[in-house]
Amino acid sequence: MIHSTAIIDPKTKLGKNVQIGPYSIIGPNVEIGDNTIVQSHVSILANTIIGKGNKIYPFVSINEPQDLKYNGESTNLIIGNNNRIREYVTINPGTVGGGGKTVIGNNCLFMVSSHVAHDCQLGNNVIVANNVAIAGHAIIDDHVIIGGNSGVQQFTRIGKMAMIGGMTGVLHDVIPYGLSMGNRNSLQGLNLIGLRRAKFDNKDILVLSDAYKEIFATKNLTENLNNLNGSFKDNPLVKDVLEFITKDKKRSICTPFS
Repeated sequence: MIHSTAIIDPKTKLGKNVQIGPYSIIGPNVEIGDNTIVQSHVSILANTIIGKGNKIYPFVSINEPQDLKYNGESTNLIIGNNNRIREYVTINPGTVGGGGKTVIGNNCLFMVSSHVAHDCQLGNNVIVANNVAIAGHAIIDDHVIIGGNSGVQQFTRIGKMAMIGGMTGVLHDVIPYGLSMGNRNSLQGLNLIGLRRAKFDNKDILVLSDAYKEIFATKNLTENLNNLNGSFKDNPLVKDVLEFITKDKKRSICTPFS
């Protein structure tokens, strides 16, 4: 159902059973997949591909990047399937300097007034709570939860199944399965509750806990990794953490000493 007051560009591509509510504005370079609901007063004016089964609530704005270097270039935003994008959320497409696209996966929840900036890459099943601001170029892996009123600095990486406490300033990359919080984030341990809920083998969780103690035994992270017991490296959860730490050596890693 398309409401009579909605303004939809003739070039917009709509899938089957798409609903567009009152006073929403949809631009020319937008594709919206089957069974997606766009409620009232939504503005989608950037080059955007939206998948199937999404629900977009009133006053969501998808528009140009908030980057002074952006000069009207053709860049993109790709949103997957079955996401919930609540009221007043803002999302920006990419910039030429950042790779040209912002990507959001499937089954994510963006709570009221959260923001995803240009060139961010978000995985699946991510939960972004109220008033969270994610700055440009951030990489957020699958099953991450970011608590309300937190800010994620540009270029920051947050590994899968990490949990960020409310009102946290995320300046340092957070390892997979990590629990991070604080005015300037420090590592507070592992997201053990999340690991158990995800039904990981308890033996693997215990091994990860032991490895965590060795990886962050001192402030010298490089030395700790070199001295890490070799048997830990066969554990799949530990492998995820080690790969994350070594993937981008230019970025600072969030530690208990941050």
